[in-house]
Amino acid sequence: MRILRFLPILFLSLFANAQEEVVHSVYFDFDKSNLDEKQGEELIKFVKAIDSTRIESIQIFGYTDDVGKEAYNYKLSTKRATVIQNKMIESGIKNKIIVTIEGKGRILIDDDIVENLPEKRSKNRRVDVVMNLKPLPKIEIPGFYNSIQKKHIVGDHIYLDNILFDRGSSKLTPKAKAELDKIAKQLFKYKTLEFEIQGHVCCTPPYQKEAIDRDTRKRALSTNRAEAVYKYLIFKKIAKTRMTFKGYGNTVPLGKGAEYDRRVELVISKV
Repeated sequence: MRILRFLPILFLSLFANAQEEVVHSVYFDFDKSNLDEKQGEELIKFVKAIDSTRIESIQIFGYTDDVGKEAYNYKLSTKRATVIQNKMIESGIKNKIIVTIEGKGRILIDDDIVENLPEKRSKNRRVDVVMNLKPLPKIEIPGFYNSIQKKHIVGDHIYLDNILFDRGSSKLTPKAKAELDKIAKQLFKYKTLEFEIQGHVCCTPPYQKEAIDRDTRKRALSTNRAEAVYKYLIFKKIAKTRMTFKGYGNTVPLGKGAEYDRRVELVISKV
């Protein structure tokens, strides 16, 4: 099977997608609201990793465990949320986009839960920082499509809009599976199409073409992403003989941000 790779000039157009949320949790010691150095560094790292132009709003929710009086825990959870707010403003986040700073008090634990109770309580002594992000602009590129067309030529790319992976991950999200369900239905309709499933990664240094999959701990992330799509399409009854898969690492960036390069594409090899 002969595979053609094609990377044209990129253009963007804005269309509305569902708003994306990214959540980071900061954990506190029992009855404490001070932020230790390590937690502070992790919070700043989280903030800096987000494209500031995409931040629509931020919500900060504080919690406590179920030990102690309700009124006291509301105050403590609010104090924790405020500490995080101050740290984020210190890191460069504008106060006006922080739309919620709320202490929610205690998180109650079901009476029948007794296993690992100390650990469960420790996970409830936290603040959740919820970043509400503007949708990524959809890609509009000659030769790139986000669905199967009636007529294709060899080398056409089917760019899967909703199959953008988390950093270091090759796991398909529910949104990605829903997108692949649609693609599978289209592939049943156009039974002669054959294609290569191409996996890609972002954010690796130039000398390191491939990234590590945090689940397998092997440097094969782009291949694993392509294989995940391949296996899912087999699960949806698409014939193996119509598909191959290959990882391209960071060698085919789109040049418009890291989010677009954590992707998988179908490249038509036979029509």
